[in-house]
Amino acid sequence: MIAELLPDPVVAVETFGDGEPEHTVLYPEEEAVVARAVDKRRREFTAVRGCARRAMEKLGVPPRPVLPGERGAPGWPEGLAGSMTHCEGYAAAALVRATELASLGIDAEPHQPLPDGVLAAVSLPAEALRLRALADARPGVHWDRLLFSAKESVYKAWFPLTGKWLDFSEADIDVRADPGPGLGGALRARLLVPGPLVGGRRLDVFEGRWTVARGLVATAVSVPHG
Repeated sequence: MIAELLPDPVVAVETFGDGEPEHTVLYPEEEAVVARAVDKRRREFTAVRGCARRAMEKLGVPPRPVLPGERGAPGWPEGLAGSMTHCEGYAAAALVRATELASLGIDAEPHQPLPDGVLAAVSLPAEALRLRALADARPGVHWDRLLFSAKESVYKAWFPLTGKWLDFSEADIDVRADPGPGLGGALRARLLVPGPLVGGRRLDVFEGRWTVARGLVATAVSVPHG
């Protein structure tokens, strides 16, 4: 599901359900992070690292610990760029060689409406207006949850390039649906603060894709070098 949203150089590994943790052994450094965590947190932490290790293997990189760094951003082996996501019953990791992409971000959420009040807290007036039009045209999609997921993917792609926080109000995301009966499309995030410098050029826009499948909404953003 995540792989179809990303360009070819990216390796994505995902798991549905709770099968992955039993097959993943945490490194001692990772064990220390979740030593006092509740079972749900520990299982999600383990499952997504199982996906990350399999992605490393597919890239020919020896599996290594993936420790949360500043603001929880995963620390990848040198020469790799990547992102992870997990929610109830799902985990995924996407990795690429840093020579292929400058950054990427992925996110998955349950395909359900956001709790009351959350949309107002995370959306700009222009975004909320566009969501209402989308809901009229495609009522089968929880567009509020999709926007939230897109904001998360944009932040995950932004942070490794800047090391800075990006508020929900600092990116204006335009979501488009592909023509036809399928549930998927493109997203375009216009940064409302100075964007990162990539290859000597300041980026003002991030591009990505979205899909709805298997009770989930997933988004992905990839940032090229040039």
